[in-house]
Amino acid sequence: MAPAARGRRPARTQAVFLLYQHDVTGLDLDDLEENLRRDGGGTPDDFTRALVDGVHVDRGHIDGLIAGAAEGWTVDRIAPLERNILRVAVHELVDYPETPVAVTIAEAVQAAKTYCGAEAPAFVNGILGAIARRERPGEAT
Repeated sequence: MAPAARGRRPARTQAVFLLYQHDVTGLDLDDLEENLRRDGGGTPDDFTRALVDGVHVDRGHIDGLIAGAAEGWTVDRIAPLERNILRVAVHELVDYPETPVAVTIAEAVQAAKTYCGAEAPAFVNGILGAIARRERPGEAT
């Protein structure tokens, strides 16, 4: 489990892992947060909670954006950890315009490098780049 969040990068990581656990176990997010606290992982900070809640509430729209950018892939075919890295990043791209596109994409690519297979970083980068070009065209590179 990810450590207690102390800044935006750890908060993003903690959000990804909470959403990943929810995705693969079906456990309630509140129960997963309680497990995190009980296991010494601390209480999710406000940014972690906002990311988790935002993805959870808007998952259909987020998954639609991912599916639209993932040519030939359905969201359910994307590995669960990669899928949740993408979900958190897409939520941030869409709902946090104060966060630069480059920062959001770099953070997601770094998470994929750290936690996923060798091909995941390029996959994540490609999908997020395509979404950023559509959602934030003036800023995307």
